[in-house]
Amino acid sequence: MAMKILVTGSSGLVGSALVPALVKAGHTVCRLVRPGTVTKDKENDGFQVAWNPATGELGGAAVGADAVINLAGASIAGGRWTAARKAELRSSRIDTTRALVTALARMNARPRVLVSASATGIYGNRGDEVLTEESQPGSDFLSNMAKEWESEALKAEAIGIRVVLARFGIVLSREGGALAKIMLPFRYFAGGKIGSGQQWMSWITLEDAIEIVRIALENEEVRWPINVVSPQPVQNAEFAKTLASVVHRPALFPAPAFALRLMLGEMAGALLLSSQRVLPQRLQKFGYVFRCSDLATTLTTLLDRN
Repeated sequence: MAMKILVTGSSGLVGSALVPALVKAGHTVCRLVRPGTVTKDKENDGFQVAWNPATGELGGAAVGADAVINLAGASIAGGRWTAARKAELRSSRIDTTRALVTALARMNARPRVLVSASATGIYGNRGDEVLTEESQPGSDFLSNMAKEWESEALKAEAIGIRVVLARFGIVLSREGGALAKIMLPFRYFAGGKIGSGQQWMSWITLEDAIEIVRIALENEEVRWPINVVSPQPVQNAEFAKTLASVVHRPALFPAPAFALRLMLGEMAGALLLSSQRVLPQRLQKFGYVFRCSDLATTLTTLLDRN
């Protein structure tokens, strides 16, 4: 059934691929655009709707929406975590989600579902522990931010909206994102494991991520947290070894943990050295079949430019 869907964060890695996919599937997509944002409507890119998170004002074209996808959030890896940067990371997620839910509450006819982004960072640094949606959150900066982020989204349940919390792992795509950054040292024959290499990496292809969001929109049984990750997490050393094999480069130059912490501060520990061995328990319960869950096959497909 065709839906009218509002999307925040449509210019990000997931959003920029998700919007055309939804349009192609026959849905009407309204990209919520902040004041001062300069964008042009492109073919298969939906329509722009004015959106001001500071005031909660939502353009009239949003009326009649059936669903909302909330992907808003400044890049976690966009700069060293100063106090100001941390405040921006929090505000772009927590405050924006709060404003969005408040705007939805003002609607006479409200959307049926809100799919709101979260992250596997909510679990914190957990070593080899196997993590599912039933696992308790961690207590570091990313964990606490994600908990508040999810809490604001869940408030939409009180106004009759089904809420799905999409806890994204590392999204792998040829279009950029984490894979492009990971690839860089390998291109110059300087790649290798990060720190001990024993930390677990929970990943998902962009193609699977988009399909999972679509299912979350359409399947009324899907609600609350879902881990948007492959069923085959890998340790960092194995990821580096597999990547090196695919791109025909050595993996002989480890990045020492102390050097990363010196260069990147707290961000290094949270993003590069933290371990989350996350499984998609609820997706598997719903019978989701991953299009690609094998890392070697995934990297070969993504990095094949032919």
